[in-house]
Amino acid sequence: MRTDLSKKFGIEYPIFGFTPSEHVAAAISRAGGLGVLGCVRFNDAEDLDAVLTWMDENTDGKPYGVDIVMPAKVPTEGASVDLNELIPAEHRAFIDRTLEQLGVPPLGDDAARNEGVLGWLHSVARSHVDVALRHPIALIANALGSPPNDVVVQAHEHDVPVAALAGTAEHARRHVENGVDIVIAQGYEAGGHTGEIASMVLLPEIVDAVGERASVLAAGGIGSGRQVAAALALGAHGVWMGSTWLTAAEYRLGARHEGKPSAMQEALLTATSSDTVRTRIYSGKPARLLRTKWTDAWDKPDAPNPLPMPLQNILVSEAHQRINEAENPEVVAMPVGQIVGRMNQILPVADIVAELVAGYESAVDRLVELR
Repeated sequence: MRTDLSKKFGIEYPIFGFTPSEHVAAAISRAGGLGVLGCVRFNDAEDLDAVLTWMDENTDGKPYGVDIVMPAKVPTEGASVDLNELIPAEHRAFIDRTLEQLGVPPLGDDAARNEGVLGWLHSVARSHVDVALRHPIALIANALGSPPNDVVVQAHEHDVPVAALAGTAEHARRHVENGVDIVIAQGYEAGGHTGEIASMVLLPEIVDAVGERASVLAAGGIGSGRQVAAALALGAHGVWMGSTWLTAAEYRLGARHEGKPSAMQEALLTATSSDTVRTRIYSGKPARLLRTKWTDAWDKPDAPNPLPMPLQNILVSEAHQRINEAENPEVVAMPVGQIVGRMNQILPVADIVAELVAGYESAVDRLVELR
């Protein structure tokens, strides 16, 4: 499964694994892929620095990358206290009413309140870039398109390539013109922030649009070796996978009883590919989430319209904290792609990678037999 891109990064397989969990990211790198740590959850640069130091020490010298969030349009900036003042009272009332109806208990009196993910802000994202470049990272990816040109230049000055997600061929062309090295063609099926074009259509369009000017990774609807083979057949140089790792044994975020799946994982294990919804309720931009009683509540007639980024995430931040602590699989709030229908088992990262490789080899063998 080696490609020119995997050789360039010094990895065994062209599997780029995005995850908010440093334990999963490190395991992906150790297994022969490139683990990419999502940084948006870090409001404090010192916390990110500590986690990246842990990554340095737990990847066995294998390369890893980071993923930041820098929307093309700079959203409202400010401290969480200031931004909270911009949130309408009726939105807060809806949150309180919905959580009560869903039986989600309040936080304890001594619990530290989640102020929201300020990593959506450009100022915080830039601090993530500064911190990351002090570590031996192999890649900086931007989850919301091409970062500002000065950030691209800054990364290149440290010999770090830049990747950016694209949902259309035009997005991809603009990324390349801005100096991006790797375009991640993310189809409609993907978890998190997505566009409206399916992967089977989008990928060859982007491959044709960028030509030899940039490498292309396929994202959205990839969770098996057969799908990896299909992506490479369509012209991709590798794959970008996120949802699959949510049911990895190493996943550590959120509540989890020792040796048992978390409530979030229990919800994912029983979901089908039809059990997701594309909505703006998570961050203010369209993102695909697992459909639960929480997402259904936002579809009711009395629900307010989601706020723009980053206000929507600040609005729901404490609600997500309460939902996570409630450990109710019916009321989780989790981005995940339509590939969730295949995610029906908790497996170590190394086993997931081994299955991807084996499935890829079987698919290629079948194609060879057809010649």
